[in-house]
Amino acid sequence: MIRLMRQRHFPVAFKCYYSFHKIDSMTSDNLCFKMVIHVHSDSVFRRYQKEMRQNKGLWPLYRGFFVDVDLFKVHKEKAAELVKDSNSIHKSVNGGCESSSSMDGLADEDANLMIKLKFLTYKIRTFLIRNGLPILFRDGPSAYRTYYLRQMKIWGTSASKQRELSNMLDEWAVYIRRKYGNKQLSSSTYLTEAEPFLEQYAKRSPRHQALVGSAGNLVSSEGFLALIEGGRDEEGDLHPEGEIASPIPSSLDAVPKDEGLIIFFPGIPGCAKSALCKEILNAPGALGDARPVHSLMGDLIKGKYWQKVADERRRKPCTITLADKNAPNEEVWRQIEDMCRSTNASAVPIVPESEGTDSNPFSIEALAVFIHRVLQRINHPGNLDKASPNAGYVLLMFYNLYNGKNRREFESELLERFGTLVKMPLLKSDRKPLPDPLKSILDEGMSLFKLHNSKHGRLEPSKGSYKREWAQWEKRLREVFAGNADYLNSIQVPFDIAVKQVIEQLKDVTKGAKRTPDTEKRKFGNIVYAAVALPVVEIRSLLDKLAIKDPKAKEFLEKKDLENSLQRAHVTLAHKRSHGVTAVASYGIYQQQQVPVDFTALFFSDKMAALETRLGSVNGEQVCSKNEWPHATIWTAAGTPAKEANTLPQLHSEGKATRVDIDPPITITGLLDFF
Repeated sequence: MIRLMRQRHFPVAFKCYYSFHKIDSMTSDNLCFKMVIHVHSDSVFRRYQKEMRQNKGLWPLYRGFFVDVDLFKVHKEKAAELVKDSNSIHKSVNGGCESSSSMDGLADEDANLMIKLKFLTYKIRTFLIRNGLPILFRDGPSAYRTYYLRQMKIWGTSASKQRELSNMLDEWAVYIRRKYGNKQLSSSTYLTEAEPFLEQYAKRSPRHQALVGSAGNLVSSEGFLALIEGGRDEEGDLHPEGEIASPIPSSLDAVPKDEGLIIFFPGIPGCAKSALCKEILNAPGALGDARPVHSLMGDLIKGKYWQKVADERRRKPCTITLADKNAPNEEVWRQIEDMCRSTNASAVPIVPESEGTDSNPFSIEALAVFIHRVLQRINHPGNLDKASPNAGYVLLMFYNLYNGKNRREFESELLERFGTLVKMPLLKSDRKPLPDPLKSILDEGMSLFKLHNSKHGRLEPSKGSYKREWAQWEKRLREVFAGNADYLNSIQVPFDIAVKQVIEQLKDVTKGAKRTPDTEKRKFGNIVYAAVALPVVEIRSLLDKLAIKDPKAKEFLEKKDLENSLQRAHVTLAHKRSHGVTAVASYGIYQQQQVPVDFTALFFSDKMAALETRLGSVNGEQVCSKNEWPHATIWTAAGTPAKEANTLPQLHSEGKATRVDIDPPITITGLLDFF
């Protein structure tokens, strides 16, 4: 399998690590590794299946799985015996389609080295254990149970297998919460805890071992043969002769239709949700599902909308419900989760596809398109159209509701809660940059919104102390958007194409074939920048120490509410707009690596402040920023873009900014990643 994929240059990662839970048993004659195999592209499955038709001895391929590789020395006689056992296992796995002569080559080639391979069941460890961790620690065992039962329902797991897995997962939840309390366990180290637990669980009975598969040090040729001699194993990891593996098991071709489906929209006015709902309603059977489809438009419902949805779902639990209302926050998402539990339903969020910013899942271009669409409306049922005097303010208010999460965090939370995500195409990839007049009017509106919000909260703009400024801004907003209408129309993906792609994704959901998209390995076209993310608590601590030592720093910092305003900190290495996609992608070799960062000075002016940085090394290689002045922005005044902090050294040379040296430099370690 590995040799084939490397020869064909398939986009698949093979990474080996020491098996740390076996570290105590390792010697120079007995080395234990864990290989992580990760398929990066869906196209690999189609190409690999063609190879499987020609070579039925190939193992089936999955999105990602683990293989334990144990290297140990034995006497020549024992090696021959082990190779014989290995041949038996190999023939059982592959239906005996390999000739014995090709298998005997192992003994001749390396008589006293034996490689022992064992599949670590991927679906249990990744989907049920790892992906459920945030839900378990955040919402508790009951929500975790709802999560894993929904996953098993999606897979079409049998009732008896569900009961077995439920018993094991409930024990896991008690075990890990007793050990860590409410402290979140990192997904990157979950196997350190999961493997010993699974090993102990598997030791209790052959039935448990058959359920869990190989775990920890538990592996023997006899036990392995006992698990597979009945043909295909229950998890679908092994296939007998004559079968072609598919990345989507046949049990997923149809899901039970005795449950409902809630389709909802974590979006912003103008994201085309109502138009999409109309398209779905006007094309009966478009979703490839016989269940009735019912739409509830928020603008036409009086009273509490989500309560109305819950009432309708209780009356007709098997319905596909189109919740035609923006669902922008976690409070609404929890209500939808509650509805899923109480009415036996699954839920699917549809989100406009967007790159986002470092603090909002929607980009400024996406916001511009949404505003443009709203200003084109006439006689909107919710009175949010071109005739609305505060349409711009309403859009900014919705945009602000999403602040605090970048795109990856936003998608990850939805995936954790609902298990799947549908993306609606919005912007063309080959679009021209946003014209300056549009940028300026939106920046001005955001600054005005911050002032209004900090003073008046959610008071209508016409009733606050900035009512004159709002009226003037709304007037200029319409003028600027009217002048750039051709541009705003040209950058959008045609609506019919967007609808077609969404319906195709929804069909996969209703069939049960929709898989959780991989937000950790997004295509570089959706990544905006590479950066070293810094722990904010340590940055605040650094600033506190600096304020104690330097009066100028103290005078400046004590006027800034950094406890609330400084929620994230990072050192930008390369930005797509400034340096290009290739420059951003070049940091892929360091992704998820720890990088030491030295802080050498604080720069500040009346509009912004930043810490000067000096980047350290990863595995002996110096990490360099594409920015001329590597820094971490810590504060900007209202209306000042964060990128303006790049000008602080120049402003200092002109006497318009202050520099406070940090001597000796303070080192803080951050994590390099894409955003």
